[in-house]
Amino acid sequence: MTVVVWITEGTWPACVDAARAHAPQDAEVVLLHVSGPDVPGLAHGAFAGLLGRGHRERDPGDRVERLADASARRLLDAAADRLARPCTRLERSGRTERQVVAAAEGAELLVLARDGDRSRLGPHSMGPATRFVVDHAPCPVLLVWPEPPPGADTLPPPPGPPR
Repeated sequence: MTVVVWITEGTWPACVDAARAHAPQDAEVVLLHVSGPDVPGLAHGAFAGLLGRGHRERDPGDRVERLADASARRLLDAAADRLARPCTRLERSGRTERQVVAAAEGAELLVLARDGDRSRLGPHSMGPATRFVVDHAPCPVLLVWPEPPPGADTLPPPPGPPR
């Protein structure tokens, strides 16, 4: 059995704890982190457009990429330490939601956390990338709250009568 755990800043401890609780001991656990191309791409573009034609060695986008890679490694290391069992660490870059769906292909379970408005129950408790992954995952999904969930009294009101 393969269990993919999507590791993101801010919600990863809940995902790792859920994997520890729900993945069989003999399961292959894959800790997945995806870095989007947006921030380094913006830095590259700003430098090329405004400052650095012909001076590639001064491009701040390269430094931003290195910092993002180091941050991803530290996050995966912390997640692996918390998991406290053998696992595979997988770093990908690209459109986050598509990379997560692709990484989950062939897995028996994908663990991810709500990353939207966590003050109330409802569809806004998931951001766009998480919603995409939940809607398109090629395997069962375990969706966890990164902290205790809000009460049922926070449910949005039912839709009005049809017109």
